[in-house]
Amino acid sequence: MIYKKYIYLAVFLLVSLSLNAGTIKGKLLEAASGEPALGVVISIEGTDYHGVSGMDGTFVIPNLKTGSYRLVTRHISYTVLQKEFTIGANETVQLELSLETAENLKLNEVAVLGKKDGASDHTARSMERNASQVMNIVSGKAIQISPDLTVANVIQRVSGVSIERNSNGDGQHAILRGMDKRYNYTLVNGVKIPSPDNKYRYVPLDIFPSDLLDRLEVYKALTPAMEGDAIGGAINMVMKDAPDRFTFSANVSTGYNELFMERKFMGYDHRSVRQESPYETNGNQYNATPSDFTKPAVDYTSKSPLPNLLGSLAIGNRYLNNKLGVLLAGSYQNTFRGSNSLFFDSQTVDTLRGETLTKMNERQYSEQQTRYGLHAKMDYRINEKHKIQFYNAFMSLTNVQVRDVKSTQLTIGGYDPALGNATLDYTTRSRLTKQQIFNSTLQGKHQLTGKFAVQWSAVYSKATNEVPDNTTVPLLGIRRNFVETRTTVGDGSRRWEHNSDRDLAGYLNLSYTMPIGDIQVEWTAGGLYRDKSRSNFYNNYQLRPSRPFDQYGIDFTEYAQIGWVVQNPRGSVASALNYDATEKIIAGYAQFKVTSEQLEILGGIRAEATDQGYKMLFPIGEDRPEASQVYTDLLPSLHLKYKPEENVNLRASYFRSLNRPGFFEIVPYRIVQEEYQERGNADLKRAIADNIDLRYELFPKPSEQLMMGVFYKHIQDPIEYTLQRDANRGQDVYYAPGNFGNATNYGLELDYIKYFRVIGIKANYTYTHSKITTPKSRRIRNAGGDLETINTDQSRPLYGQSAHVGNLSVLYKNAKQGIDAQLAGSYTGDRINTVSQFLNNDLWQKGFVQLDASLEKNFTSGLGIFLKANNLLNTPMEVYMKNRSPANENAPGQKDGNTTLMRRDYYQRSYLLGIRYKF
Repeated sequence: MIYKKYIYLAVFLLVSLSLNAGTIKGKLLEAASGEPALGVVISIEGTDYHGVSGMDGTFVIPNLKTGSYRLVTRHISYTVLQKEFTIGANETVQLELSLETAENLKLNEVAVLGKKDGASDHTARSMERNASQVMNIVSGKAIQISPDLTVANVIQRVSGVSIERNSNGDGQHAILRGMDKRYNYTLVNGVKIPSPDNKYRYVPLDIFPSDLLDRLEVYKALTPAMEGDAIGGAINMVMKDAPDRFTFSANVSTGYNELFMERKFMGYDHRSVRQESPYETNGNQYNATPSDFTKPAVDYTSKSPLPNLLGSLAIGNRYLNNKLGVLLAGSYQNTFRGSNSLFFDSQTVDTLRGETLTKMNERQYSEQQTRYGLHAKMDYRINEKHKIQFYNAFMSLTNVQVRDVKSTQLTIGGYDPALGNATLDYTTRSRLTKQQIFNSTLQGKHQLTGKFAVQWSAVYSKATNEVPDNTTVPLLGIRRNFVETRTTVGDGSRRWEHNSDRDLAGYLNLSYTMPIGDIQVEWTAGGLYRDKSRSNFYNNYQLRPSRPFDQYGIDFTEYAQIGWVVQNPRGSVASALNYDATEKIIAGYAQFKVTSEQLEILGGIRAEATDQGYKMLFPIGEDRPEASQVYTDLLPSLHLKYKPEENVNLRASYFRSLNRPGFFEIVPYRIVQEEYQERGNADLKRAIADNIDLRYELFPKPSEQLMMGVFYKHIQDPIEYTLQRDANRGQDVYYAPGNFGNATNYGLELDYIKYFRVIGIKANYTYTHSKITTPKSRRIRNAGGDLETINTDQSRPLYGQSAHVGNLSVLYKNAKQGIDAQLAGSYTGDRINTVSQFLNNDLWQKGFVQLDASLEKNFTSGLGIFLKANNLLNTPMEVYMKNRSPANENAPGQKDGNTTLMRRDYYQRSYLLGIRYKF
């Protein structure tokens, strides 16, 4: 009982002290700018009481006894400030203090050698505020504490941006303002890079690890100095820069995907896969035999994967009296991902009755992704007026994928779900994909006089894509009384593909500054020359089982035991998929920039001359086995920025831009895909767009903003892929790119960042509306009862455009405790996934919400721990059709309503736990 008395007494004393304690609250401001001072330590002299100013400059120190105290502030950027105050019982003292910039820092601001922290949120907001055109920036610090591991996932947090995901649920391509990925281009440190994609220009952003970036810039309006091949916008990845002093940082982490807690990971020994086809190894006269195809590609294993492993390292310093700066950085990610997918095949008999589902495919994807990036940056400051920098980057993504499919025939083979009877097909595909991007850039900046400056760049870039020994093994099967059995082997295939895209480019920019009174006028002129060369190789071998009546489980139990006969011993190399392509671009521009105290005007014109061509290496009767397109475009632009107040911008922009066809799109190829035939279009024209932007910007504090804007785009000859009917063979349907008259795209963007001491809100919303009219087919029954196909036009949104896209992140930033936490949600509304040839039969991706989270704790020693969690809601990707046929009422997986489910993919949650060190 005596112990309880002491406990009660202690509690009573603590409560009494807290009830009689006072609190000091305050706000710290920068004396020069009046903006909040962030991360300043506030301590009460002679006590252990202290606090740290939050993102809005405020601080709170509670539980002070009655008496007189001295408050002291400490921060490397500000002069120490002391303030005496007296506090009474239950009193709250309010203070507003102004901090002077430290004297040594003021000197550094004058010195040419000083520079901003390019990775900070403060720098990102400042750059958005001072930019001459409409843009958004994600800082390196925001990337570090976000839940995202690749650039593709980071960019989805930007207003007006949604992403396309790959088969394992990771982001892959960006859609800017409802404009498909084809309408955007990608830069590294301001230099355009080639794509490893085997068909198109756009760069898959999942190849870039996010921890190599200083910041991510999204340009939504183009100036004359920028390349004009972007209607949606341009993405610039600014890599880590050489520091002003010694810097060392490293992190390592591990994690797991919940998907493989529910099922096994299916894999094979990809290291033993032959990189070259028999044709490449032995020559074009060689006849391949079954012994040329190795067993590892079909020797599958199923087991629980190892935990994911990720890490990065960066080290940099300056040498030679601070003239030479060096930074070396690397990132490595080895992750196991996958999905469980439901996919339906269908056919259209009568468009009035909707689509009939013919086959249900249950797919399991297992993917091991090995991603690494190497980045080296050197700059040499010859003197205050001359600087040379040399940048090299190498990015690599290896994806080892096994797709295991069980297909159920829904319209043939005695399908009877009540009795458990059906005809089955089994298909297992092993695919190894290796994508790499290398970029080497030498740049110089020279201030020749006080008014005249020169900048130049020499660039070599190369992107490659290799898919060696893509192997498919099919088996037939049957379901009887709910018992499923694999039976005999079907026809298989082994395929080799590789392509490369090489750029040689030179840039030159001349600028001359000419003040006119209080108005600053800068004239800029320059241009570029790029020589691009692309090659594409394809060879496919068709295989048949040597013993077609062998039974699975009786005559063989493993796929590696199947014997094969090669149907085309020299492969299908005589194909339109073997071609060389070239592109030469010569561009020049003239630009002016007029700056007064409140108004900035930037305008000019850009001219781009294009010579794009191809040559088929093995023509097989095509009308145009070799051809080229030559054209010149004039691209004017004008950007106005008015500052009615110091922290307010009013913007108005106009620019004209274009979108060139991809190299592969204009080659008259024909490919037989799993569900349809695909063709090229040698007559495909470039698209031209006129773009208008209006935006209001408010920057109340260094890390806060409110942006409200509208945009409008009018596109001539937009390029879209559609399912089309062969003009000569009406029953044949193919998928091909085409130009479709004119299209419009307009919308509204809202962007908001606000901090309340340690709590922050980041939110953005974009409404987009687009319209394009394309030809569609209707299949009806005529008066005689026969099927007849008629044509009509249909207006619809652009492919990939969502009407509603939004992001909401709640942040917790406690500098005192060294804690950063974030709960990030993103919403992408319904959008067209596939354009159908038939009226009202387009496939739509259902709108979805994805929720991610991250937590980071940093210690004063430089150590930190972090946790990242993705897809917390396990949101599926669903594709549906906006009609329903009575024939599908009993089809599996279909819900009540007026839609037809065509696809559903589940990716499951993934988790990552790591440790970070920074010196």
